[in-house]
Amino acid sequence: MSENVNLSRGEQVKSKVLHAAAKLFLEKGYTESRMREIAALAGVNYGSMMFIFRSKEEILAELVGFVLEGQFESTKKLLEGKTDDKILFYAAETTLQLYLAESSEHMRELYSLSYSQTASSNIIYEKITLVLADIFKEQYPNYTQGEFYEKELASAGVMRNYMTRPCGIYFTMDRKVRGFLENTFLLYEIPRKKIEEAQKFVEGFDWKNIAEGVIQNMLSYLESKI
Repeated sequence: MSENVNLSRGEQVKSKVLHAAAKLFLEKGYTESRMREIAALAGVNYGSMMFIFRSKEEILAELVGFVLEGQFESTKKLLEGKTDDKILFYAAETTLQLYLAESSEHMRELYSLSYSQTASSNIIYEKITLVLADIFKEQYPNYTQGEFYEKELASAGVMRNYMTRPCGIYFTMDRKVRGFLENTFLLYEIPRKKIEEAQKFVEGFDWKNIAEGVIQNMLSYLESKI
């Protein structure tokens, strides 16, 4: 009986910490946030938090999983009744990610660090490798999971470079999206005509508001688990 109670308390502490950390990271940035601040905002004992999460890196890795799931689920709902084309799904999902990273400098920092820290980058590579294997299996019917993993390493490098470079007068959001899709799809040997179709397809959505909704939904979900 006591074991179940402890497990329940542990899960409650975990949920509170994740919600508090997400809010703090978005408000003041990952680098400027401190573990004791997270514990205080979560209203949990610092020692109890450190028993579950030994570092900010571990917290970020856990949050990355939520963000990725939010991206995939939001894209699926967005495209319901519009298309079941997997190439267009990938174009939409990655466009959403670019807009999420561009939504604030703190969000850009979170994405940049997620691709560079070991724990969080492993989660990204593992989850997206599975997605890629499903999306591009027609292009590479004989590819193993390991070969799709290697492809993900290449395309993740493109994504990180495009995310971490802020938009400007010449490097507009439209150019960022079009450039990312072109360079990524070339890695996967997608025909030029299909690349142009994907670029045109993603122009028909209000990505800025969609990205804001994804962030709010993640915070609401984490809060609901407290």
